[in-house]
Amino acid sequence: MTKIHPVLDPLPAFWSRDKDDFHEHRTTAELPAEADIVVIGAGYAGTSVAWHLAHDAEDGTPARSIVMLEARGVCEGATGRNGGHMRPDYYGHIPHYIERDGLEAAVELAEFEISHVQALKKFIAKEKIDCDFVLARSVDVWSNDEAAAKAKATYDAMLQHDLDYMDDVYFHHGPDAEAISGVKGAKAVASFTAGMMWPSKFITHLLKSLTSQGLLNLQTFTPVDTVTGSEASGFVVQTARGPVRAKTIIYANNAYVAGLLPEYRNAVIPCKGICTHIKVPDGKTPPHLPNSYIERSEENVLSYLIPRPDGSIVVGGSSRLFSPFREQWYDNVDDTTLIEASKTYYDGYMQRTFAGWEESGAYVDKAWTGVMGYSFDSNAHIGAVPGKPGQYILAGFNGHGMPLIWLGGKGLAKMINPGSPISESGIPYLLRTSQRRLDRANDSAAEFGDIIGDGSLRPTSRS
Repeated sequence: MTKIHPVLDPLPAFWSRDKDDFHEHRTTAELPAEADIVVIGAGYAGTSVAWHLAHDAEDGTPARSIVMLEARGVCEGATGRNGGHMRPDYYGHIPHYIERDGLEAAVELAEFEISHVQALKKFIAKEKIDCDFVLARSVDVWSNDEAAAKAKATYDAMLQHDLDYMDDVYFHHGPDAEAISGVKGAKAVASFTAGMMWPSKFITHLLKSLTSQGLLNLQTFTPVDTVTGSEASGFVVQTARGPVRAKTIIYANNAYVAGLLPEYRNAVIPCKGICTHIKVPDGKTPPHLPNSYIERSEENVLSYLIPRPDGSIVVGGSSRLFSPFREQWYDNVDDTTLIEASKTYYDGYMQRTFAGWEESGAYVDKAWTGVMGYSFDSNAHIGAVPGKPGQYILAGFNGHGMPLIWLGGKGLAKMINPGSPISESGIPYLLRTSQRRLDRANDSAAEFGDIIGDGSLRPTSRS
């Protein structure tokens, strides 16, 4: 069994280039002896639930102390290592969920994801957060004939459900796909509304606000070893720097959650991915690229891409290339190294993929890896940990956390603040953690490597 704890010296990601001293922030020099709530993880998940716990409490709710423990620096896990792409699922995995779980549950999840785009747009504007947020079209491209025909069939099938949100989707299958998308050899193209942002700037802004207002005690470089005790007696969170006693525990450490909750060992598996930053040589102007992309090559290698305001590109993916080499990515928490099978894939990527980039001189400026938490049934786990009162989880995002976590954290805070049942939290049914979901993962042989929908690596068993 792989040790499921973060390594302390990961490859530096592009997003961390502007980090300041707050990256290593400790609100107090000494670890607090106790807290009402301990949040484990200082990424998107932990920050979201902490923000909503602090700001969404109803009048009359007693003030509670919140301590956040992070094994590395601020936002140095998957959130600070992703593609910056807030892209909800309109039709990628939704047809699978319709078939498996029914139309109502699948649509509830799709609408939850889609609602993140406007919710975050409004929140970022309200809080005046400088995180390079851009509202744009996300362009889907298929350059393989068979895959393009299948995408058209999926789109047509989705239209039969008469879903309002599909009105935002544009789809074209035919010879104009290349001109519409700007991708060489495109056979089909679709687009819908999505967002792009600098994730670690967003998270850092929120954590600075929470700590400066005295609403959060943040302790970086404080890995958690164990959590013992009960809600009745109180929990003891043992860290490398000593213990913290708490009444409530929130596990927001995604890929590493099974290191502290072994019952999730088969439900959330750590898996590596790769991402790069591409720029053109100094003195050159990059071709204009206003949209974000999911691009599938003729060989069905999928890449996700966002353009930066400065004209550079953040692009990653290529899972089809490395999925056969399981030791390089599956159950692997070593983000100090690149994935050997795809580490050179993005050399010359813009030139061979996008019209007008042939003479750009675009090159890979930085490449890095990140460790994501992939769930057995392809859905995140949010809610009360089964059989452990006072403990909650927000993890297992399948490399798709950007349109899940913000409102997922809000719903989890609603469960904890006034004690609302999960049915009133706004958390979609498919994302609610449960003993049933854990039993299914533990009773089955979860084999990853099936590439479906948006190209994410999913369990081949979807029952």
